[in-house]
Amino acid sequence: MTIGVMCAIPQELVHLRGRLERTSAEDLAHARFERGRLEGREVVLVGAGIGKVNTAITATLLAHRFGCRTIVFSGVAGGLDPALSIGDVVIADRTVQHDAGVIENGRLHTYQAGHVPFFNPTDRLGWPVDPELLARVRARLEGFALPPMAARAGGRDRPPAIVFGTILSGDQYLHCEATRERLFSELGGRAIEMEGGALAQVCEAFGIAWLDIRALSDLAGRDSRFDFAAFVDAVAESSARILLHLLPVL
Repeated sequence: MTIGVMCAIPQELVHLRGRLERTSAEDLAHARFERGRLEGREVVLVGAGIGKVNTAITATLLAHRFGCRTIVFSGVAGGLDPALSIGDVVIADRTVQHDAGVIENGRLHTYQAGHVPFFNPTDRLGWPVDPELLARVRARLEGFALPPMAARAGGRDRPPAIVFGTILSGDQYLHCEATRERLFSELGGRAIEMEGGALAQVCEAFGIAWLDIRALSDLAGRDSRFDFAAFVDAVAESSARILLHLLPVL
């Protein structure tokens, strides 16, 4: 079974491309799809670009053209949960597209993407990870620890925490403390990024499994753009390490 492996930006991709035993490459749409082996598993590795549309295009090609039956996103995200720190890792058990919904009284009320409450209502909000895949991932990570991140790299000189929870996706870069607090309070998001919700929607349409692994490069508040630039390289490596460890059970 071929596994699709996606990243959004070069800082995420580099940590996996250097380990890829590449056999071929193909340029499609805006991206380069590289076939090869990672840790002995057949994969197609691709840099999708930022945002939900780029992700949807790339995931569709991975599923339809390359026949991937599982697609994993490895990358960085902003932290929403105040209990988490830069360098910690959130693995999605559910993703929600927080920027989809209904605007009323000057405010967006999040609703399931592809649905409108008065036209095609649904009780769903978000996309859950396949329970069997999630169980294998949890079991594989028991006893696994990442190397401590130095304080100069944004860590706290301790092994980064690895947690599971809701990851929010939207086509905005969050640089606002008030919105960070609201999204955590109202939607329970532990991390926020710009791709995972689209990946989940595409994979559900094709009936294939997906996983979203995100290391926190910033805390999505007023200093997030500065934290991101300072810590993205070191933090992205943590996400790649987890992906490589999980490959045998995907």
